[in-house]
Parts: sequence; C-alpha cells; structure tokens
Amino acid sequence: MNYLNLDAKKTEKTVEEFNTLLADYHLYYQKIRNFHWNVMGHNFFDLHEKFEEMYEDAKIKVDEIAERILTLRYQPTSNYSDYLKMSNLKESPSELKDIEMVGILLDDHGKLLVQMKKVVDAADAAGDEGSIDLVGAYIRELEKTSWMLDAWRQRTTATHKEID
Repeated sequence: MNYLNLDAKKTEKTVEEFNTLLADYHLYYQKIRNFHWNVMGHNFFDLHEKFEEMYEDAKIKVDEIAERILTLRYQPTSNYSDYLKMSNLKESPSELKDIEMVGILLDDHGKLLVQMKKVVDAADAAGDEGSIDLVGAYIRELEKTSWMLDAWRQRTTATHKEID
C-alpha cells in the first residue's frame, strides 16, 4: 500500500471497523426510508422532508465508506445478509408514531457515533489521517442532526403535554 504510505497490516483493524460502519449505514439508510414512507400525522411534512434529506445523506456515506475501504485496498462487505449480522443497528417496524421514529433514530445515532469512534481509534493507531478526516466530518454532521432531532422531539413532547 505504498501509494498511501500506510502499513497494510496496520489498516486491517480500520477496515474491520469500517465494514461494521458500512453495515450500520445500510441498515440506517433503509430504516430512514421506511420512516420516510410511513410517517403520518400533523408532523408529516416536516419529518417526511427531513427523513428524505437524511437518507440521501446516508446513501452518500455508504458509497464513501465503501470507497475508503477500497482505497485502503480491501474489499467492502456488500451482502445485506452480512450487514444484518454485523450491524450494531436493528430493523424497525413501519407502524410507529412520529415521535417513536425520531427516538429510534436518535438511539441509532448514538450507536453510529460509537462505531465511528472505533474507526477513528483504529485509523489513529494505523496513522491513517485520511480515514480520521473522513469519519471526523461524519461525527460532526451526525451530532448536529442529532441535536436538531432532539430539539424537535422536545418541542413535540411539550406540545403533546399541553394538548393532554
């Protein structure tokens, strides 16, 4: 792997953690699509649009993660059955209230952030600044999205209490 000036043996752990993140992002992407299609109620327009924005972002990240694995000269995991086994995330039902959907996504964000930290730690041990830079940007973006969803959830919860 001389064109990157990285030790192939040292990048194995980074790739392993990237493949888990890739599995996580595939499940996350599909979950957001599910929620986008099935959200209902007075928050439909806000969440339908937000979920679309989120799954489009996740789709890009899936490709970038796979391409980073290829850049490191490894093969990305590419079977959905493997993703289901590897992922830290679980599938969700379609028949959920909007606030439940947001809560599930926030839980998933926590799991994604933990996995991203594992990638960063492995990449740091391998001296892989490119992977650290890529995932660092993902962390920053996901934290901001989490903040926004949590603010929406707090407002919605407060509004529901006022109605009751």
